[in-house]
Amino acid sequence: MDRSNNSFVNSRSPVQVRLVAPWPRRPIDGRGRHPPLQISVFGGVFRYGQRALCVGSADVGSDPGRPAHQVAATIASVLTRRVLFASLAALSGCGTQPQARAEGFFTVGQRNGRWFLLDPAGTPTFSIGLNHIDSTTLRLPAGGDVWRQRFGNSERRFIEEGVRPDLIDWGFNCVGWNQEVVIRGESLSEGGILHRHSRSWTPEEYRWLDLPYCHMLPFIASHQWDRETKLPDIRSAEFEEWCDYVARADCARLADDPNLVGYFYTDCPIWVHSRVEHKPAIFDPELLKTEAGRKELFDLATHYYSVIHDAVRRYDKNHLLLGDRYEARRPLSEEVIRASVPYVDVLCFQDFGPIDEVVAGFRKWHDVTGLPVILADASARQADAPKLQTYSQKMEALRELDFCVGWHLCGAYLRNTARKRGIRTEAFEPDDAFIAELKRVNQETREYIAGQANTGG
Repeated sequence: MDRSNNSFVNSRSPVQVRLVAPWPRRPIDGRGRHPPLQISVFGGVFRYGQRALCVGSADVGSDPGRPAHQVAATIASVLTRRVLFASLAALSGCGTQPQARAEGFFTVGQRNGRWFLLDPAGTPTFSIGLNHIDSTTLRLPAGGDVWRQRFGNSERRFIEEGVRPDLIDWGFNCVGWNQEVVIRGESLSEGGILHRHSRSWTPEEYRWLDLPYCHMLPFIASHQWDRETKLPDIRSAEFEEWCDYVARADCARLADDPNLVGYFYTDCPIWVHSRVEHKPAIFDPELLKTEAGRKELFDLATHYYSVIHDAVRRYDKNHLLLGDRYEARRPLSEEVIRASVPYVDVLCFQDFGPIDEVVAGFRKWHDVTGLPVILADASARQADAPKLQTYSQKMEALRELDFCVGWHLCGAYLRNTARKRGIRTEAFEPDDAFIAELKRVNQETREYIAGQANTGG
């Protein structure tokens, strides 16, 4: 182990680890743990800046008096064992750099010890998003003539005169995911017949919105609600070819849009769980009982995330990679989460559970990876869902997490016959009480985050 110039080289691999910040001799947080180690890995592999590596702080900092060179040695060893394939790819000219570096686009970063989403001007912000926006709801019989009378049978007018001013007025700063469930079987867990979503918006529709947004890329239909589409062989040449097509079709057209926050992949992927009998999980969870099985899943997930990363980066080097939107209420494999770390910028979860359980899960996965998190889909109490926790209860808990950078509310914008809840009805009538809460809490959140950015709390 070479300790010259505060650098540490593992003799068994072309990986070098340089300490960027001093390693504290004592834990500095309230739970008796070290903060994620700030490192820079070079020699043709990765460069993380202030990001933690594939190991969490608990893995490399359990001993308060542990010498820095031992910590670096541990990291180099983990790199050697887990991401040697990536170092070989990097040495051949295909380096991995998930986080957007281009000026003028959204990115993530830390200030005053807290993670933020940084807007194209570099201003720290919190992604306050609304999910599920579909105009066809207004064409239901219950909508009467509102679609033609108010919006002139025009999708552009619906977005420019309806969606955009509402989002601004209600305090949202982002469309988290526009697609909406439009058909839902009687019971998905019992094999409901159909469960489908509306289409993604086009680049033109996003331009009409003229607000920040996230976009989902249809690489694989491994959504837990999709019972009709066969899963591909992730290791096949055809899967790589399809990923290239998806990126070419979508990312090439969105690459220069400063309003794009980043790309999602799959909504609630069935890595080790399934909700329908005839569509099994991507990977047999029984194999996770052995070390060999866990390694096999890690390798498979690594291939999946690396193929998608490379496809996107061929056509768009500017935007954040938000990865899969994991279902937190179903089994999650640590091997999958760890495999994603070199290839995504944020961990994203759907979690409709109590907010204390949401927070506990977020802490766990942040400790494992060191990455910031987004609650990418979760609902709150409103007129159509009176038994849920309130929006204020959830938002207050989330914004206090120094590694959470956003919450995208499972609205929907319009109540349809599948979801059966929305901020506006099929006739475009508003839920005034919920809107008043949204306005108040979103304004408080903007002020809270601004204060965190300026003073560190």
